[in-house]
Amino acid sequence: MSDAPAPGVAIVAAARTPVTGRSRAQGHLGADQLAAPVLRHLASAAGQVPAAVVLGNCCGPGGNPARVAALGAGFGTGAVGWSVDAQCGAGLVAIQQAADHVLRTGAPVAAGGTESASTAPARLLSGVPYRQAPMAPAGFADPDMTEAADDLARQLGLGRERQDAFAARSHALALEHAALRSRETVPGLGRDDGPRRLGAGVLSRFRPVVDRPGATVTPATAARVSDGAAAVLLVPAERAGRAGTATPQVAPQGVPKPGAVGEPGRPMTAPCLLRAWVLTGGDPALPGLAPVAAVRAALDQAGVGLGELAAVELVEAYAAQALASLDGLGLVDPVDGGTGSRIDPRVNAAGGALALGHPWGASGALAVVRLVHRLDGMAPGSLGVAACAIGGGMGAAMVLERLP
Repeated sequence: MSDAPAPGVAIVAAARTPVTGRSRAQGHLGADQLAAPVLRHLASAAGQVPAAVVLGNCCGPGGNPARVAALGAGFGTGAVGWSVDAQCGAGLVAIQQAADHVLRTGAPVAAGGTESASTAPARLLSGVPYRQAPMAPAGFADPDMTEAADDLARQLGLGRERQDAFAARSHALALEHAALRSRETVPGLGRDDGPRRLGAGVLSRFRPVVDRPGATVTPATAARVSDGAAAVLLVPAERAGRAGTATPQVAPQGVPKPGAVGEPGRPMTAPCLLRAWVLTGGDPALPGLAPVAAVRAALDQAGVGLGELAAVELVEAYAAQALASLDGLGLVDPVDGGTGSRIDPRVNAAGGALALGHPWGASGALAVVRLVHRLDGMAPGSLGVAACAIGGGMGAAMVLERLP
């Protein structure tokens, strides 16, 4: 690689809260209260106050959580903020919008997502409480997300065994690589409460969420509703100098070697250049397939092939959704006559949302934070992609390159 400054936008710091179940350890915190300490931690570590904050949020109380969090983080009244609702992709789309803002203004921006399912207000439609907001107008399919995952599994032949195995993989990898999770997390905020040991016997006892013939999605293969926040600090790439401490010993997929002791709360990483970012549209009836088009479009924009990637982070809202996307991208080798699958080791190498949980508006940002920390453990020039499916039939993806 050339030593000349790279053009564009770079991420220089990335951090998150723990991810905890609804009404558990972080249940008393609102969306802005979850995000504020993450934003403050990034600014303190980088030694610069962001001029703007962009946060994804799906189910908060309104009132512009990004601006509220910017003020709560101590950035001053001059720091602007705006909030993004793109469902499960909100955190990733917020980072995309922040990158555009950095390109336009040259100022540092903090961006990510936050969700407090615990404090989300009750919502009414024509005076009737509802759980899922409409994501498509009349005349278009607008399925319940769990039913959509079941339909996808049925259409693509994604059986219960494959879904169970994928969930078990996520939990096992998250437990194995606790050091990486520690490095991502702001000190003093607690720990993730999700990953656990799930054997085939335990998984087989779960009953389908939807009570209908052929349903295969269970509580184990659907990411649990959670609270959490995640954010990154973006700057013009020419100002993205190396900061922080020495890179830890890592495995080829950018995760600490098993048994490694994590350095808690290390937000400063090797800078990562944003090579491409896209938002694509597809069939609202099949939202789980949307990441396929998004990843392909992002790779085309970046001018790289799937085989050149060192790391892949895909939001695991459902095992069926993740497997459908991975199958579509050619990142899975079927085994055992198709009842099982061998997942490409580059994919979610330290587990994903099935193990940690799914704080909707933050999940896309969590994928980017994880990707940044994985790339930090790789050689300069290493490439990775973060992607997510979005209710309503959209997909979002971002390609990053680790800089020296």
